[in-house]
Amino acid sequence: MPIKHSRLDRYLLVLIAVCLTLAVLVVVVPLLYIVVASFMDPSVLLSRGLSFNVSDWTLDGYEKILTNPAMVRGFGNAVVYSAAFAAITVLVSIFAGYALADGRLKGRRFFMTLFLITLFFGGGLVPTYLLVKKLGMIDTIWAVLLPGAVNVWNIILSRTFFKGVPHELKEAANVDGASEMKIFARIVLPLSKPIIFVLALYAFVGQWNSYFDAMIYLDNAKLHPLQLVLRSILIQNQVDPGMIGDQLAMAEMKRLSEIIKYAAIVISSLPLIVMYPFFQKYFEKGVLVGSLK
Repeated sequence: MPIKHSRLDRYLLVLIAVCLTLAVLVVVVPLLYIVVASFMDPSVLLSRGLSFNVSDWTLDGYEKILTNPAMVRGFGNAVVYSAAFAAITVLVSIFAGYALADGRLKGRRFFMTLFLITLFFGGGLVPTYLLVKKLGMIDTIWAVLLPGAVNVWNIILSRTFFKGVPHELKEAANVDGASEMKIFARIVLPLSKPIIFVLALYAFVGQWNSYFDAMIYLDNAKLHPLQLVLRSILIQNQVDPGMIGDQLAMAEMKRLSEIIKYAAIVISSLPLIVMYPFFQKYFEKGVLVGSLK
């Protein structure tokens, strides 16, 4: 039986629909512009703007990027950094969260308080840099992976999730003689797919979009992730001459630089767009973990 709405409810639903439509347009329109502009012939784009005529399109921007060693190397570095960072973050978060969720852990309130303090107070950029330098991690992959690997918010999410796992399952396994590690690996971990995939997605996306740590700690250009290469193109407006060719004139360099920027944005966004559909069902289950208790 259809629900009957009052006039005020109908007005409210229309207002919500309009707001949601505007929000979608704010996201979709710039994205559509970037995608179409990345395929545009630079001359047509600069003179007439966007064109949906296929004859005005070209793959020059993608060709220059995919044949440029710096972009290809940066893409590979970004994938390695993001995947490794996600793995480390998930391992730290689920182990710490599982331990803090166990009522038998002595001093868990003390440890939780120490974690919470770090949410409000930090050492700052200079002390952090000096610490990383003192540990000999400058110009290494560990300078990108380790400083942010322990995320207190992820630990809190994990702790909340593990508190929701029925104690009866662990008690039954304990009676059967299973060790704590076996209980965690055989019972708790298979039930934890939603929180694991949510934490992995958060960590992967955060590291994929990050460039600041790499900019500070990595001087070797061969270690730069894609985001740092993209930053130099977009913010500093510096397109590597190797993408265009030394034999071309300055006018041709300026002509191609625009579509190279748009194509670089599209390529850097592809992994996240491809990844999300596979994580969506777990994301929907795990994203509200913090509201359970």
